[in-house]
Amino acid sequence: MKRNVLLVDDDPGIQFGFSKYFSKSGYGIQAVSCLAEARKAVMSRRFDAVLLDLVLPDGKGLEWIPELRGKHPDIAIVVITGHGEIPLVVEAIHLGADNFLTKPVSLENLDVILKKSLEIGTLRRSQLASQRLSKKIEPYFGESSAIRKVVELACLASENESAVILHGETGAGKGVLARWIHDNGLNNSAPFVEINCSSLKGELLASELFGHARGAFTSATQDKPGLIDVADGGTFFLDEIGDMSLTVQAEFLKVIEEKHYRRLGEIAVRRSEFRLICSTNQNLLLKIQEGNFRQDLYFRVNVFPIQIPCLRDRMEDLPGLVRYLLDALESPSLEVSDEVIELLKSYCWPGNVRELKNILERALLLARGGPLSPKHFVGLEGPQTLMDKPDTILDLDEMERFHIRTVLDRFDGDTRKAAEALGVSLATLYRKLKKSPKSISRK
Repeated sequence: MKRNVLLVDDDPGIQFGFSKYFSKSGYGIQAVSCLAEARKAVMSRRFDAVLLDLVLPDGKGLEWIPELRGKHPDIAIVVITGHGEIPLVVEAIHLGADNFLTKPVSLENLDVILKKSLEIGTLRRSQLASQRLSKKIEPYFGESSAIRKVVELACLASENESAVILHGETGAGKGVLARWIHDNGLNNSAPFVEINCSSLKGELLASELFGHARGAFTSATQDKPGLIDVADGGTFFLDEIGDMSLTVQAEFLKVIEEKHYRRLGEIAVRRSEFRLICSTNQNLLLKIQEGNFRQDLYFRVNVFPIQIPCLRDRMEDLPGLVRYLLDALESPSLEVSDEVIELLKSYCWPGNVRELKNILERALLLARGGPLSPKHFVGLEGPQTLMDKPDTILDLDEMERFHIRTVLDRFDGDTRKAAEALGVSLATLYRKLKKSPKSISRK
């Protein structure tokens, strides 16, 4: 893969010679003459290394190093300096530069130093990735009275092993709260196992839950333990249990009641004891009336219900959530203006916190390392414009339909891309499309 290098030097001769040499060596190189151009360049393109002169027309390269290192911690920085600037080089190394070379520059030596610096950048990138994987950020739920009640109930749930069911819209944070209850519970060192019941149907879901024996069906070439097996002694989180088929509901009910189960195609009875947490974005009582959910299973899972409020009903939590999500997206120091916060507050957020995270991530990409502004939040103007009209009153279902239609139009009817942008599963989007086909256009 071609490595991209930014050369920051106001000498035309150096720009020409370096560009010609490194282009022939297989690098992608861009030359700029001052710090202002350098800052603009790194915002518009990703660079693997920067060759930086310390004396530039609009300032000292030394002053830019901490900013560059802070925003791009894995980038290789090689300082180019004159003979009389060695004390500055020492300071540059302390500020984050990887290496240096004095003028006049030997291109062969610079090539060697650049390769070594890029290797350091690769190691640094690997270390940062490991740190991100190991970093555990305590979830932020908010400070509103509505969410404080939820946290109080979650604390009570963590103190016992009763079955918990989390009610709330898609993206409201049911999965995050389920994990928090486990992490703060009595068996937090045991496994936390989760499965989304809407992503698998029928026998596929049963196979994931119960496992199967070799030869149970055509493609079963070896024994496979089920997630019920894995969850023994820990917490089993069934996300969107309302999408579980009636057949699997009956089989799972028996597991809850007797703690016993069989793998598919196996006679032996196995035992698993786990703490059960479920979630749903549907009205299970209505599904019972429609004959799509077992009443006895409902009684088993509905021991300790917790209703998670949607984001639009607790907008006072939005600024704090923005800061928390920016931290999770590795941009903790990024400034967010009051104008941006007001724009976000004017939106109805049908996809809740998950949609907020997706839109912030997209805005960071559009901002290219710079401050966030309203122009980076594409797609929020549709519902906002409607809400600003004094004669227009939309109920929540109409607002959701309008937003889904807007997102589908933006992606030319591509439901997969639309689902990703909305922060919902493809199955959930299809269900909403099926719910009101006349109201939502599909291409």
